[in-house]
Amino acid sequence: MARTPKYYHHGRSPAAWTGSVIGAVGFIVAAIGSVLGPNWVVTGIGAAIVLVACLTTMVMKAAGLGQP
Repeated sequence: MARTPKYYHHGRSPAAWTGSVIGAVGFIVAAIGSVLGPNWVVTGIGAAIVLVACLTTMVMKAAGLGQP
C-alpha cells in the first residue's frame, strides 16, 4: 500500500513554517547587529541563522514535511 504525501495548500507545511520562523529570527538578529555600531559579529551570526533556516527547510522538505 503506497503512502501518498500530504498536500499542503499554498506552502502551509511544517517545513515552510519552520524555515520562515528561523529566517525571521536571523533577519532580526542581523538588523540589530547592523544598527548597533555596526557590530559585524552579530550581523554575521544573523546571516548564519538565515543560512541555517534555508538548510533546515531543505532537509525537512526532503524528509517529506514540505510541499511537493
